[in-house]
Amino acid sequence: MEPLYLAVGIVVLVAVIVDILWTTLWVDGGSGPLSGRLTTWTWRGLRTLSGDHPRALSLAGPLILAFTLAMWIALLWIGWTFLFAGDKTALISPQTGEYADWTGRFYYVAYTMFTNGNGDYSPTTGTWEIASSFTTATGMAFVTLGVSYILTVLGAVSEKRSFASDVTGLGERSEAFVRAGWNGTDEEFRGLDLPMESLSTQLSLLADQHKAYPILHYYHSEQPSRASAMAVPIFDEALTLFRHGVDEDAQPNPTLVENARASVDSYLDTLETAFIEPADEVPPPPDLERVRDEEIPTADDDELDEALEELSERRRKLLGVVRADAWYWPSLDE
Repeated sequence: MEPLYLAVGIVVLVAVIVDILWTTLWVDGGSGPLSGRLTTWTWRGLRTLSGDHPRALSLAGPLILAFTLAMWIALLWIGWTFLFAGDKTALISPQTGEYADWTGRFYYVAYTMFTNGNGDYSPTTGTWEIASSFTTATGMAFVTLGVSYILTVLGAVSEKRSFASDVTGLGERSEAFVRAGWNGTDEEFRGLDLPMESLSTQLSLLADQHKAYPILHYYHSEQPSRASAMAVPIFDEALTLFRHGVDEDAQPNPTLVENARASVDSYLDTLETAFIEPADEVPPPPDLERVRDEEIPTADDDELDEALEELSERRRKLLGVVRADAWYWPSLDE
C-alpha cells in the first residue's frame, strides 16, 4: 500500500466533488472554492493581458466556463489515478499479468470515467471493482452535471443582456431615463409604471441568477448598451432621481420605486460572491439641470446632495460593479 498516494487521491476527489456540487446545485452558495478562484484569476489575467479591450474581454465568460469544466474533469481524473496508485496491485493486465504503472493507471481511469473500460486492465479485488464503478459514476454524472450548468449559465447571459437593453433603451444616462417617462402635457410620469415593474422583475431574477452563478458577472458584452454592469447603475441612479430629485407632487408611484430599489439591493448583495469590492471613491452625482431642461419639477439641489451623501456606500458599490466589468461611469454618452 502507498498511504500517501491514497490520501492525495481522496483529498483531491473530495475537493473537486464538493466544488462541483457547491457550484451547480447550491443556489445560495455561489461558486465553489476552486471554481470561484479560477474565475477571478482568469478574469484578472485577461484584463491585464488585453488592456481591457472589449473584444478580448467578451471571451472571458466562454473561457471561464471551458476552464471550469476542464478543471473538474482533470481533477477527477487525477484524483482517481492517485487513488488507484494507493495500491500497486490494484490493477492488472489480463494479457501480460503485469500490474499497472502510472501510465496504465492514468489510461485505465480515463477509459473508466467515460465508458465501462476496454479490458486492457482489470481491478484485482472486490474493493477496486467497487472503486472502478464509482469512477464511472462520477465521470458520467459530474460531466453531465457540468454541461447542464453551462447551458443554464448561457440562458442567464441572454436574460441579463435583455435587461440591459431594456434599461438603456429608455435612457443611456439616469437623467435621460427620467426624462423618457415624463409627459409634458399632463405634467406627470405616465406610461412608466409598466416598464418599471417589468425592469424590477427582470432585475430580481437577474440578482438570483448572479447569486447562484457568479460567473455571470464576468460575461462581458462588447457593447456597453448590453452590459448589465452599466444598466444597473443607470437604473438605480434614475430611481434616486425619482425619489430625491423630482418634486414630491410629480414623483411616480412610490411603491414601484421602492420595489425597484429592493431589486437593486438584491443585485448588490451578489457582489461578494464574485469578489467584487466597492470603489474607493463616490461616483459623480446626477445632473439635475438635464432633468430641468424638460421642465420636470425638481427638488432643491441641497436635498438631492443630502440624499446622495446618505447613499454614498451604495453608489460606491455601483461604481465597483462598473469598474469590475471594465466600463466607465456614469453613462454611454455625454
